Amino acid sequence: MKIISLDTFDVRFPTSLELDGSDAMNPDPDYSAAYVVLHTDSGLEGHGFTFTIGRGNEVCRAAIEALAPLVVGRPVDDLGEFARRLTHDSQIRWLGPEKGVVHLAAAALINAAWDLAATTAGKPVWRYLADLAPEQIVDLVDWRYLTDALEPAEALDLLHAARPGREERIALLTERGYPAYTTSPGWLGYADEKLVRLAREAVAAGYRQIKLKVGHDLDDDVRRMALARRTVGDDIRIAVDANQRWDVPVAVRWMTALAPYDPWWIEEPTSPDDILGHAAVRTALRPAGIRVATGEHVQNRVIFKQLLQADAVDIVQIDACRVAGVNENLAILLLAAKFGRPVCPHAGGVGLCELVQHLSMFDFVAVSGSLQDRVIEYVDHLHEHFVDPVVVRDGAYRLPSAPGFSARMRPETLHRFSFPDGPVWSSTTEG
Repeated sequence: MKIISLDTFDVRFPTSLELDGSDAMNPDPDYSAAYVVLHTDSGLEGHGFTFTIGRGNEVCRAAIEALAPLVVGRPVDDLGEFARRLTHDSQIRWLGPEKGVVHLAAAALINAAWDLAATTAGKPVWRYLADLAPEQIVDLVDWRYLTDALEPAEALDLLHAARPGREERIALLTERGYPAYTTSPGWLGYADEKLVRLAREAVAAGYRQIKLKVGHDLDDDVRRMALARRTVGDDIRIAVDANQRWDVPVAVRWMTALAPYDPWWIEEPTSPDDILGHAAVRTALRPAGIRVATGEHVQNRVIFKQLLQADAVDIVQIDACRVAGVNENLAILLLAAKFGRPVCPHAGGVGLCELVQHLSMFDFVAVSGSLQDRVIEYVDHLHEHFVDPVVVRDGAYRLPSAPGFSARMRPETLHRFSFPDGPVWSSTTEG
């Protein structure tokens, strides 16, 4: 099967109008996707995307089109080789390497190839991955720059060790689902009344963890955290997320002020590239029992490797679209298993819940074998635009059963929300 052509779309949703997704660093996001459809000589399609928050989405789309000569006319039967072709190209990788817009574009294409492969096999991506032999999974990973922390042979041992009990874990997911937490109550632009209402609704819906955005004003954050704690009680975890807002000393001071309200973790306390800064924050906050989480803006597997080597992170937060798609996320899952860190994916963006559920469920079935302190983020925005939307019930993600990566947007969505000429944007000022 060969890819004979591809189509790209600049899809944007005006979420800034209601401040959905707002945080201290990104006060007015328009959730967006640089979206790609792979067409094959068999008639099957693969759908994929990378996530942005508005302006610049057209740059990601252009980068996908710049990578098209590495894809069109090529077979897609070896997904390891497919991914390496995109990330190893001797000319275009100069623009990264393996970071930035080109890496986001590679993620869109690689995710689309996985959607195509799983659709062809008639399986959801989580199951397609779980059915691979450990040797096949190891061959999918680009091991360059990783072997000082994890050798392929070690990864193979991890995967073989996880094989017993696989069917029981699948049965557990089928019955109970994968635990979720919700960020929906905690967007920074929401009024107190909305925070309280949504927090109560979250607990009533079965969530055992919520998340608040912090970082704009310390006194206001203390007040909002106290309000949230009074609302949900002491048995519900409350994570907080600064979205890279602080320098290291500010992060420590700010979180010390929030410590009386028992925050479960602080997410992105400082620059995602500052490994030593994360380590310093983690050391300072450990006596208070506050964990450090990061990952949604970590640009590649190398930074994840170093965060783990430096003992700088408690919670690994993979993102389905920030690094180079499924293949690089496999490397990160294996690194997290080697270092014994739970993976709690970032999913605060259009389509991210749909994609990352597959990675977490594969991790539970075939890599870590554990649900201890593991949750997938959930936001209740924009799922209606997908053909196979995520299902969350009783505070848990339900096991996807449809073939593919749950990435396919509805044709009417691609038309209506196409930027800048779609009907929604022809009557809406860009956010």
